[in-house]
Order: sequence, then structure tokens, then C-alpha cells
Amino acid sequence: MKLYRIIFPVNDIEKATEFYTGVFDQQGERVSQGRHYFDLEGTILALYDPIADGDGVEKPWSFHENQYIYISTDQIELVHQKFLNDLNVKYVDENIEIMPWGERMFYANDPFGNPVCFVDSQTVFTGR
Repeated sequence: MKLYRIIFPVNDIEKATEFYTGVFDQQGERVSQGRHYFDLEGTILALYDPIADGDGVEKPWSFHENQYIYISTDQIELVHQKFLNDLNVKYVDENIEIMPWGERMFYANDPFGNPVCFVDSQTVFTGR
């Protein structure tokens, strides 16, 4: 089995696309009016705006505050700086930390409230 797609709920597909285009340095692909996909080495990060996509929404879709999506990068300092410089980001750790198991990482909440953690790709720990 392989995890191949993660959905991030957003309330403005255009702003979300612009934000993540800057974070990932790639354009991604608009697949519908309310969905924009970014291919992160075989796993798709799908931005999803249900209103723009024409889907009904009875209540806002949200993550639990500790339900982070982890993304590895070989440019952790650059990505961290992009989050620090974006005034619309809801939260970002001030520093890149080293966890007891050796991962270098920082936690953030994107401008749409999605909890995300970026990990230095050289330090990813998978439990093995």
C-alpha cells in the first residue's frame, strides 16, 4: 500500500494555490474549480475549496490542532523563512528544532489553519 494523496481544506483556492506555489517552488495543477494538486515526489497534496468546487458544506472542515501533515524537504531553512515572512501564516515555530529522535523540523499552521510540519530530508525518522 502507498499513501498517495492528502487533502488540505482551504477557504480560498486562489490564495492557497499562490501560497503553496511559493512554498514548493512549483506551479502544481488545477484539476477542478476548487482543487489544486501539488505532486510531492509521488504523494499529492490536494488543496480543496469545497465552495469553489460546488460542493455543499454544512459546517467548516478542520483538522485537530495536533493532526500535522509531515513534509520532508532538503531546503528546510528556506521553507522556514518563507513561513516566517508570510504575514498570513497562523503560526510558525520561531526556530528549527532537533527532536530527541534526531529530526530537524518546525511546526506551522498555514494561512488556512492547516497544521503542517516540515522536516529536513536528511534527518527523516521512520521508526526503523
